[in-house]
Amino acid sequence: MTTTRTLKVAAGSVEPNVRRGGQIRVTLSPRTVGAGSGFGGVLDLAPGDFVTEHYHPYSEEFLHVVTGELEMLLDGEPIALTAGDSLLVPVNARHRLVNTGTSHAHVVFHLSPLAPRPELGHVDTEAPLSGGQPNIDVGGPS
Repeated sequence: MTTTRTLKVAAGSVEPNVRRGGQIRVTLSPRTVGAGSGFGGVLDLAPGDFVTEHYHPYSEEFLHVVTGELEMLLDGEPIALTAGDSLLVPVNARHRLVNTGTSHAHVVFHLSPLAPRPELGHVDTEAPLSGGQPNIDVGGPS
């Protein structure tokens, strides 16, 4: 099979979304590579940093901790995570991720299936950290 579209994306080439906290880089998505079933990328959190609470009404979220010590509040229940741990965040589960360690944390994530429209993919239950419109990284082709 021959393909002319780009299927590989370097995380460093993606502008980070900092609206909900940390540096979220969506690398593989409908917009970046034409993905049709989900999207994923990487998250970097400094010690004490967090991703504000939100939920996904259409998607499960899969997290894998590469480095660091984190705590996920999943529907208000704390779950400790360290390097090598993976976690499934179910559809509609409120979640908030905090770097509880003393070093940088790096997480790989994937969400699937896609919401019917990108703006329906996340529902904030805590005020975002930065103002302005959401940075919707998973929309149609750019």
